[in-house]
Amino acid sequence: MPLLQRFCGIRVLHSIHVAPGNAGIAQLAPCLPVDVTDASAIADLAAELDVDLVVIGPEVPLMAGAANELEDRGIPCFGPHKEAALIEGSKAFCKEVMAEANIPTAMAKICASMEQVEEALDFFGAPFVVKDDGLAAGKGVVVTHDRFEALEHARACFTSGNKIVIEEFLDGPEVSLFGISDGTTVVAMQPAQDFKRVGDGDTGPNTGGMGAYSPLPWVSSAVVAEVTEQVLQPMATALKNRGTPFVGVLYAGLAMTSRGVRVIEFNARFGDPETQVVLGQLETPLGEFLLAAATGQLAHFPPLRWRSGYSVTVVICSDGYPAEPRTGDPISGIDLAEALGNVTVYHAGTQLKDSTLVTSGGRVLSVTAHADTLMQARNRATEAARLITISGSHFRRDIAQLAADGRISLD
Repeated sequence: MPLLQRFCGIRVLHSIHVAPGNAGIAQLAPCLPVDVTDASAIADLAAELDVDLVVIGPEVPLMAGAANELEDRGIPCFGPHKEAALIEGSKAFCKEVMAEANIPTAMAKICASMEQVEEALDFFGAPFVVKDDGLAAGKGVVVTHDRFEALEHARACFTSGNKIVIEEFLDGPEVSLFGISDGTTVVAMQPAQDFKRVGDGDTGPNTGGMGAYSPLPWVSSAVVAEVTEQVLQPMATALKNRGTPFVGVLYAGLAMTSRGVRVIEFNARFGDPETQVVLGQLETPLGEFLLAAATGQLAHFPPLRWRSGYSVTVVICSDGYPAEPRTGDPISGIDLAEALGNVTVYHAGTQLKDSTLVTSGGRVLSVTAHADTLMQARNRATEAARLITISGSHFRRDIAQLAADGRISLD
């Protein structure tokens, strides 16, 4: 959702307006209707409210050109132009830019026919990695040892008119790193790790994300600096050199392989559910940080300040997710979860219906807990999730377990 923020100068947050919003954020700020696919409507709303900064959340308005329209009207915007957001809108385009910038990534073949898909699957072998070239709400990727499943996913993607990207499988643990870019300078945030598979033990189909934690005790500041130098900054520089400077979040999904860091994907916005844990750790005022990025001032911005301890988020999903999520189920117990202390429940797929909070999507709530240790944070998040009642809902109970047990390392 676009988040519209008004500042008095650069240091004092005056008010927040949200469009279109959901039942959760409506408790904190006025929610206004807007068609997120209509760039002119978004800019009209920003102009009507006389805002000093527009923060664009999801990928759909970015690809619709909302940032372009806002810049044309002289309204500062945190979010890339659609030409730069194409690093998420087209995986083939992203591969092209990474090749130009010499950014380490998986070998890939771009396929426009099932015959090419079959040849690529034979070339790389199992496990097969099949990606929809276009936007797919976090569910366009299949990783499987089953060749038939890989082919069926490719066939389904072709029906939507997109090309297919077939990649080599990358081993090693995955890391998500947000880089905030003002078009020239990139500032890395704390790394996070998310969990894509729907079931405990990384079983079942890929989802938009079932949970995350941050920071990562097994990723040092030196590794973050290396990724910033080898991945984030080169991408920002390459896009600037193309005449499409990137202002916003360069989200790098990384595999820490036996051959070194490799980029799995880039997104053009804050990723969910990593955002809940990363921003939960940030002590630097977020509004000041994003405004500095939107106005080209990151080179002069003070170093980020971070909260001590760890944050863990557990995503509660509706019955049937990810295949056929059921909606309209009543939600209760959020107050009990937050009463545990150091717990925040973020809304995603929720709405108010006849004054009752009900589900409106597949991923319903992100239950986020903070504690001094990673084990305490994951236990608190899991306990809080158990207190929330949604008929048929499910969530993973092993988020951050391996890291809390000390069973992940880069050695």
